[in-house]
Amino acid sequence: MKQMLLVLCCVCCSPVFAQPQLQTWQVDGVKREALVYLPQDAKAVAMPVVLVFHGHGGSMQNTYRQFRYHEHWPEACSIYLQGLNTPGQLTDPEGKKTGWQKSAGDQQDRDLKFVDIVLAWLRSNYRVDDRRIYSTGHSNGGGFTYLLWAERGAQFAAFAPSGSAAIRMQGKLQPRPLFHVAGSNDPLVKFAWQQFTIESVKRLNGCAEGKPDGPRMTRYESSRGTPVVTWISTGGHKFPVESVPAAVSYLKQHQLPLPDVASSRDQQDKASPQIAPGESGPDNDAEESVTPRERIRAGLRQRLQERQP
Repeated sequence: MKQMLLVLCCVCCSPVFAQPQLQTWQVDGVKREALVYLPQDAKAVAMPVVLVFHGHGGSMQNTYRQFRYHEHWPEACSIYLQGLNTPGQLTDPEGKKTGWQKSAGDQQDRDLKFVDIVLAWLRSNYRVDDRRIYSTGHSNGGGFTYLLWAERGAQFAAFAPSGSAAIRMQGKLQPRPLFHVAGSNDPLVKFAWQQFTIESVKRLNGCAEGKPDGPRMTRYESSRGTPVVTWISTGGHKFPVESVPAAVSYLKQHQLPLPDVASSRDQQDKASPQIAPGESGPDNDAEESVTPRERIRAGLRQRLQERQP
């Protein structure tokens, strides 16, 4: 009886998480999919957003099972996106497996457009905290996370790639917090390539010497407020699920500073699909485009005009 009560107590006391739901979109006439987890108050409270990208040959189901951001951060919207068949850079040159574009312009930017449409859909239907949007992914998904940093960086508060490198994108990156996961014996994405990427970002972010910051972690403080944290194991290329809690904790610490939100919205306007007049959508109200400062100036001008004879 005691054992049965103990089992019932464990079952009843265990947290119950809503399951991510399948959502589809059309991107240039092609069906795209993702598993979307939404907090219960997604329409009432502005929520953080985490985009999660699988590796080459992976799936949204894989990232859902491995990353489980919706359990580690239930207050955030977690989106596990599905890639399309894509030629790999290191394997699968025929493109028989799923993956993500490797650079700007590759695959007609289908995956960058996919992200634009997903974020526009979120903003149109739910409350999004534009200061807390993040990207994470492993291998090819980590490489795409770096590509988002290069091409859509103004919209993101921090990045957490794993088992990936961004050697050819360094010139396009702007200072942002980075949590990089790596295996020192990675046979696919060589550890030396990942070290080169980390060192480049440390210089970009104005980082100091590193200090231990927990198991397998080193923290490099930044003069720009964009610290770099590395989580390095002695493993190979397999994604280390034990790194996720530390990555979530790191992302929670970072949000876009207020001045950056304006530039983020400028990039949203350039990247997001245009909304026709009369359609519902973010920033579609002309009244919202007038800043408080402009209203004050207009009021002062009107008062001066009234005082003139």
